[in-house]
Amino acid sequence: MNLVDIYFKMKKDVQYIEDELEKAIDTPVRELNQSSTHLLKAGGKRIRPVFVLLGGKWGNYDVKKLKHVAVPLELIHMASLVHDDVIDDADKRRGKDTVRMKWDNKVAMYAGDYIFARALAIASQLPIPQLHQILSNAIVEVCKGEIQQVKDLNNWDQNFRTYLRRIKRKTALLIAISCQLGAVASGATDEMIRKMYWYGYNVGMAFQITDDILDFTGTEKQLGKPAGSDLVHGNITLPALYSAHHGKARVQFQEWIAQNTFWDHTDEAIRMVREDEGIAFSQRLAERYIARAHAILADLPNNQAKTSLTGIANFIIDRKF
Repeated sequence: MNLVDIYFKMKKDVQYIEDELEKAIDTPVRELNQSSTHLLKAGGKRIRPVFVLLGGKWGNYDVKKLKHVAVPLELIHMASLVHDDVIDDADKRRGKDTVRMKWDNKVAMYAGDYIFARALAIASQLPIPQLHQILSNAIVEVCKGEIQQVKDLNNWDQNFRTYLRRIKRKTALLIAISCQLGAVASGATDEMIRKMYWYGYNVGMAFQITDDILDFTGTEKQLGKPAGSDLVHGNITLPALYSAHHGKARVQFQEWIAQNTFWDHTDEAIRMVREDEGIAFSQRLAERYIARAHAILADLPNNQAKTSLTGIANFIIDRKF
């Protein structure tokens, strides 16, 4: 089952969440409305809301209840992207001008803050203390991840463990709690809530590692931004980190780093990473995380939710965009 089939089977509820996303950030303040909806209109996979809906299948499924989790998690993700683009001076996101590019950094920061605030307002409508504790703790961890990413910009001394901790906070955690909170909101058992978290965590780690591979191997049309953007902006991901310390390109990378001239050779460095063993190393690691996700699903009852979660895990490891 591919992603299109999964979304098609959930079409009515996915569209309902999409409509609720638009309502959530609607405001009569014209410039705030335009800037806040700009990224939403650019599209996206909506993978987090879909995970919420699938997590909700393990309890008493009610999309009108689950929207108070699905919408906030997607909005939190969107707000982080708007802020990321300011930090990275990024011009493109999903093939469109970023909010900062179309307006300016000040508007982008306030638009991101507004989206984030609306997320919390919507989540507050569910009177489930456990849900709010999980969500607030996750937001704290996401902020730590973002700060760590800023700290590690242009830092070639970081190790693989630092990278993995950063992507856990930056990406995997929101995907993990998307699955988890869908189960929480539907009243699933504690055991199912735990399994949904760890499934989402492993899928989330694989998702970000695959993203980091695609940043080198994808095309601008596929990525919606120039290939190699992460490295150009000083964000050193696993494929480049491997090349710098263990790959065929290690000697050249270390020479540039020692001479403080690496950033004068980014085009050549991107080409070298594409041709180095770091891509295959990263792919194998992503596959290990997906294997763990499949192992968690193996113990669950056979139903449509399990089939869809299996299909999404397979999509993440094979995706080209």
